Formats: sequence, structure tokens, C-alpha cells
Amino acid sequence: MRKFLFTIIAALVLICGCTSGESPAITGEVMEFNAAYPSSTRASGQSFEDGDKIGIYISEYEDGKPVPLKASGNFKNNNPAVFDGRRWACDPVIYWGEGTYDVFAYYPYLLPDIVDEMPFNVATNQDEETSGGMSGYEASDFLHAAAKGVTREDGTVKLSFRHIMSNLTINLIKGEDFSGELPYDVTVMVHNTVTDCYIDLATGDVVKNPRARAKTIVARKTGQMKYSAVIVPQMIEYKVPLVEIACSGVSYMIESIFNFRSGTQHIINVTLDKNSDKVKIDIGGEVPGGWD
Repeated sequence: MRKFLFTIIAALVLICGCTSGESPAITGEVMEFNAAYPSSTRASGQSFEDGDKIGIYISEYEDGKPVPLKASGNFKNNNPAVFDGRRWACDPVIYWGEGTYDVFAYYPYLLPDIVDEMPFNVATNQDEETSGGMSGYEASDFLHAAAKGVTREDGTVKLSFRHIMSNLTINLIKGEDFSGELPYDVTVMVHNTVTDCYIDLATGDVVKNPRARAKTIVARKTGQMKYSAVIVPQMIEYKVPLVEIACSGVSYMIESIFNFRSGTQHIINVTLDKNSDKVKIDIGGEVPGGWD
């Protein structure tokens, strides 16, 4: 009889140890993600690459209605997912529940304290490498994606990322009167834009910081006589020095008003002449959605 009681007590100890400690491993279906880059190319020449990390927030519906995204207390809060060249691996792993979800994702991965007005800034020197191994240009290119109302029955969650910053690309063209070859010691600068902004991680909306001062951005060389900079979306309402091209001791200055639109690549073609006063400037080309 004493032996029987000991067996019962041992069993109860095992049960209590299971319920009072860590929860048993979840055995539900893993939530998989298929992330599409917003254009066929990027600064490095490809789409998402091995080692890229995105952040994922997931909010769950209540009574058939979506719950607004919060900084914490969501179904998943800033869950990192790393691309291995084939698939996205989440750590910790995300498992489907029985409900309906809204999924929000962004790149590059950060540690935000706020989700509706997350502070962000584009680099002022986008031609130099950052500590994370990316150029300042690529690190400034904030991407956002959302998948609304998804359930386990939908299978893999499709995340179509889009650029939410603006892009300015300057193409340098050799004019008929320009003697010799175009110089290679070229520095292209974008003046008088605000580099600080706030991002809503639920909507992907971005607004410049109204209290920040304008700065100068050094553009990155992205092709043969092609220079690009990521710009916070904003309206330059007054004609100001906007783009400066410095080469071989000569500076060419472009003054303009400009509307930098979210998710849009703006193109300026500059035809250089031996006389800096005869530089031809073509402004106004736009590529919405994708950047080349």
C-alpha cells in the first residue's frame, strides 16, 4: 500500500512539473513566408539575398475585426526572419493559430519602440559602407509589406514589399562640346532635404520630421556615370540649390523646386559642357513603384 501511494505522488510531481514550468512544444503548422522584392534589382544587383533579415509583426482579429497594431501585445512582435537564399527562417518559429491575422513586415530589421511613428533617417553619406555591411544607400532604402486577413487555409503568406522612401537618380551625359572623356573623380551631392522621418509600420506611411533641419546627402555611384540617393519623401517648395556635381575642380549646381514622392524614382539627366554655364538639365522623369 505504501508503495502504491509513492507511485501516485511521483506521478503528481511529474504533472505539476509539466504545468508549472515551460509550455510543451507547439506542434501546429509553421507559418511560412514568401517575400517579393519591389523591383528586379537593388543596389547590390539582385533581390533579397542570403542573410537579409526582415521584421514581422502579426495582429490577430477579435470578433471578426482586426485589432490595430501595437508596439507590444500583438500575436507576434517584431519577429525576425532571415533569408537563407531559398526560404525565410523565423527565430523564434511562428506557428499558425485558428484565427485570422494581419501581417506587417519591413526591411532592414530594427528594434523599434514605437510602431505608429517609428523614427528613421536616411544616411547622409550613402556612398560609404555601414557597420552592417550594407552601403548607406541600401541601408536607407526602407521597405514595407502587409498581408491582411490571412488564415491557415491561405497557406504561405505572400509579402509584396514596396519602397516607401523616394529615390533621386542623376545620369551624367557627355555633351558635344565636352572635350575628352567624362572625369571619374565625380562627387554628386543632394542639398537641402530633411533626412529624418517617422514611419507607420502598419500602413507604410512616412512623413518627414518637421523639426529636423535640412542636410546634404552624398549620392552613391550605382552605374556608369549614374548616381543615386534615397530621399525622405517631402516637398521642396522654394527654388534652392538641390544637386551639386563636383568633378576635376569644377562644380555644377542645379537649383529647383521638387516633390519627392514616396515609392518613386525621380530621374535627372545632366548633359555636361566644357562651359559650366551651358549645362543642360532635364528634370521630371519618374518611375513609380520600382527602382532600377
